[in-house]
Amino acid sequence: MSESPRAVPRHVAVIMDGNGRWAARHGEPRHHGHRAGAESVRRTVESCARAGVEALTLFAFSSENWRRPAAEVSMLMELFMRVLDREKNRLHRNGIRLNIIGDRSRLARRLQERCASAEALTAGNTRMQLNIAASYGGRWDIAMAARRLAEAVAAGDRTAASIDENALAAEVCLHDLPEPDLFVRTGGEQRISNFLLWQLAYTELYFTPVLWPDFDEIEMERALAWFKERDRRFGGIREDVGDDADA
Repeated sequence: MSESPRAVPRHVAVIMDGNGRWAARHGEPRHHGHRAGAESVRRTVESCARAGVEALTLFAFSSENWRRPAAEVSMLMELFMRVLDREKNRLHRNGIRLNIIGDRSRLARRLQERCASAEALTAGNTRMQLNIAASYGGRWDIAMAARRLAEAVAAGDRTAASIDENALAAEVCLHDLPEPDLFVRTGGEQRISNFLLWQLAYTELYFTPVLWPDFDEIEMERALAWFKERDRRFGGIREDVGDDADA
């Protein structure tokens, strides 16, 4: 039942943690860390595209981040817009498709418009898909998928008995992509923090103490090399050793 090993993950998901601590270590305000982190985004996108990764999903702003001080939230939204405006043409030139996932209704109207414009510009690109999770939470994702299925049942378009794992999987964000093979979290914390809860069921989890602004091409190569050595069984067994581990 083992899946043939892949040298390169098809889909990489990243929690970009450590911007604030990086700024503190450098004696700078928090927004300097977020700006430095934007450069790491560019490096990571370029590294994954060169390696042959098909999809990269970055956790930019969570559902819980709305609880942060209003001034910081405003700064993050402005930074998001500036980076989006600055990078969309570069993404397009490099054949990368942009996709924004999350509860867009909570974003400012002009940011929603910027997201839609960047997505439209890059819609035909096929080299790699870059997914930015903004105002996103894994529980929100699953709840919205369940709501859509419930609405379909109420409308008479399907029966409750027809709802199974495949039905729910078809409704969550990124359902049209392979599930993440590799999850990377920088900054030293070892949790997934409500990110892609459904999609990460069998993802390999890689945690590094490196703060996000310091995460460069070499660090990405280390993560990819670590993934290459993983033995992925997806609940099966290794026939050569009779290992009956379930994951």
